[in-house]
Amino acid sequence: MRVLVLFSHPCEESFGAALHACAVATLRKAGHEVDDCDLYAEGFQPVLTATERRAYHDTAKNRDGVATYVERLQQAQALVIVTPIWNYGFPAILKGFFDRVFLPGVSFTLVNGKVQGNLHNITKVVAVTTYGGSHLKALLMSDPPRRVVTRMLRGVVKPFARFRYLAHYSMNLSTDSSRAAFLAKVEKALAGI
Repeated sequence: MRVLVLFSHPCEESFGAALHACAVATLRKAGHEVDDCDLYAEGFQPVLTATERRAYHDTAKNRDGVATYVERLQQAQALVIVTPIWNYGFPAILKGFFDRVFLPGVSFTLVNGKVQGNLHNITKVVAVTTYGGSHLKALLMSDPPRRVVTRMLRGVVKPFARFRYLAHYSMNLSTDSSRAAFLAKVEKALAGI
């Protein structure tokens, strides 16, 4: 499969970077074609400009500035998101990717005011995340990142696509063994993608 890996952590020494390296290596070892999109390393600009917002619904113009990212998304058969969760949300660079690349005519079409998904090329979605706080705290906050992955993305990819949401909670209290166990869990999940 062609797998687009979206990675959004700025620090190469982070556990997030270790998760990213594990994901890419595991997918390649399994024989997949990996498009490794490290948003920070690529210098992705997350800010939706006024010009882009005005052209947002103009499908002839709305890809200006992000056409290569749109093409990469449309060529993917699976999407793997490797990201930390900060303040119960995605890093700004990943949120900006969704705002600037998941456009009308790309990820969805409006039909009589209702969204119809366009990314039927994507049949599998896996999110690999880390949270500073506990699972309970994330639940008390309604866990917005999980909802974006399991609800918003579900609405734009192929119907009945397979989803996995892998989260290491309580990173503030993590240990070498808890991180190693999570890396093993991620490797096992991605080996079977």
